[in-house]
Amino acid sequence: MSVPNHPSLIVIGTSAGGMPALIEVLSQLPATLPAAVLVVQHLAPTSSSEFLVERLNESTTLSCHVARHGQHIHAGSVYFCQPDRHLLVKDHHLLVTKGPHENNFRPAIDALFRSAAVEFGAGVIGVVLTGMLHDGTAGLDFIRRCGGTTVVQDPREAEFPSMPETALRSLPINYAVPLARMGHLLEELVRQEITPSTIPEDLKLEAAIAERVVGSAEDVEKLGHQVALTCPDCGGTLWQIDQGRVLRYRCHTGHSFTADSLLNRSQDTLEETLWVALRMMEERKNLLTSMASRGEGYWSVQQEERVNEIKAHINRLREFLLNGKDVDNLAGPTVRHDR
Repeated sequence: MSVPNHPSLIVIGTSAGGMPALIEVLSQLPATLPAAVLVVQHLAPTSSSEFLVERLNESTTLSCHVARHGQHIHAGSVYFCQPDRHLLVKDHHLLVTKGPHENNFRPAIDALFRSAAVEFGAGVIGVVLTGMLHDGTAGLDFIRRCGGTTVVQDPREAEFPSMPETALRSLPINYAVPLARMGHLLEELVRQEITPSTIPEDLKLEAAIAERVVGSAEDVEKLGHQVALTCPDCGGTLWQIDQGRVLRYRCHTGHSFTADSLLNRSQDTLEETLWVALRMMEERKNLLTSMASRGEGYWSVQQEERVNEIKAHINRLREFLLNGKDVDNLAGPTVRHDR
């Protein structure tokens, strides 16, 4: 695959607060932009991409479209993701797939950025805008490793700064700029000459897994080493990826997580388990209460003591859950070992 002399693809990832940010950036770009723009915004499965694309078309001279599988990529066009589908690129065409979630998202920013980095190499510019959590950070690392350019919104002005902040904290980012300057910067960058770079083999393999070309345990073993963790989506074994600056995990079916997203997901699972435990404890209390009311003497006293004991556990657990405390604190304080 030949690499262009100038960047020819801009990929943008955003989440909460993303539509106003996208409108501001795209409104600054000319219709003659010599690059295509691909956008992943985290969407609910029931969202309407068509409605969002209509809003974009009202604000920019670029031609905005909902991404369609097999569509050829044209400069001066914006391709917006579909809900509940990953947006990838292959041979200068779009792939719209229902692959496994990455970082608990579909569409996932990391999936698009990796695919674009492998396809366009140094000819891709990756942009992370406002959003919560951590999707996009690993994707910017993919782009950086393939020789591309990385850009984030200045988190001080982002409506939800978590995504750009995480990227800046984790990686050397080329540019961190406010939205008012973002479009003009992108226009300058797509006109600069680039130096072709080598695409790492591990990213080629991960891109192929996302495209469902390969995806066995043997393939994932080439990327990292197996760890004593299970995938929260499918229950399979996880491998820790050995390459890159962002700590990541992947299972052989294709689910992928940064360490931060895996931690958040495990906390959600633990909280759900605790609510189930609370329900079961309530049912046990009710059964013990019925038994105590029908018994006599010492046996009845024993059941009442068991009721009072389980009530104490129920009250503590309910207070903990309703106060929204970090589940990591349930076991009490821990000792911190400074390194």
